[in-house]
Amino acid sequence: MDLSVDFAGVTLKNPVTTASGTFSARESGEFYDINELGAVITKGVASEPWAGNPTPRIAETYGGMLNAVGLQNPGAVAFIEQEISYLKDFDTRIIANVAGRTIEEYCSVVEMLNETDVAMMEINISCPNVKKGGIGFGTDPRMAAEVTKAVKAISRKPIIIKLTPNVTDITEIAKAVEAEGADGVSLINTLLGMKIDTQRKKPVLANIMGGLSGPAVKPVAVRMVYQVRRAVNIPIMGLGGIMTGEDAAEFIMAGADIISVGTAALVNPTAPVDILQELKLYMQEQGFKTIADIRGAFNA
Repeated sequence: MDLSVDFAGVTLKNPVTTASGTFSARESGEFYDINELGAVITKGVASEPWAGNPTPRIAETYGGMLNAVGLQNPGAVAFIEQEISYLKDFDTRIIANVAGRTIEEYCSVVEMLNETDVAMMEINISCPNVKKGGIGFGTDPRMAAEVTKAVKAISRKPIIIKLTPNVTDITEIAKAVEAEGADGVSLINTLLGMKIDTQRKKPVLANIMGGLSGPAVKPVAVRMVYQVRRAVNIPIMGLGGIMTGEDAAEFIMAGADIISVGTAALVNPTAPVDILQELKLYMQEQGFKTIADIRGAFNA
């Protein structure tokens, strides 16, 4: 059985990665061997430290969770010194998630990461564009295209654009970033949600709204991966509520080349490697020899 995957010219030993914001090299590595994964995706990193949003910023919901952490991070210099220097000794690919509030900020981080051991960069275009009144880069095809064009012009690594589901037609955003040279796309990011404490008569999150993730969003994520696969030719990373090996197979059948495990790892820290083992078992039971076999077996 061969689980290896070529994603944007980078070979991964298997298609399982960790979703940004749910993985920390030292903490996650206490629960499983990081070497087992195809790649790890780091927490979002910006050019300067971000404090994140006020607390409370996480809330449990039916079938998932809401978060409004706000991409808290120590900034690119500290990130490179602490996280990348530690991860580079593992036999797994490093994908750095990049955040920014302006195109210049995205480019600044990409330029710094060019000099590191990261294999690819995932650009989080759900960030608010402060120069455009706080509108998310990822909700407008033109702004998404602008970010992609700018970072591609300076990046020496493959660029994956992380797409937000909070749009009318996600395929329009996917096609816009592909046209400007994106090497791949990842989807979906969290759905915008809200929870009210009816006893206190107040929002549960200090930020009022947050991103919904977990099993509740999986059918939406699978649908969007299916649609984007038919709209673009570049590789797709699928994520959104993957809890089991068969969930991973479902995303691959929908058109994903690799998958990301996020919320599941907050419930069960060993989820990424558990899902990998379950995917292997599923492939054995179904007689699949490669990841491509899973995709080829799907009939819509």
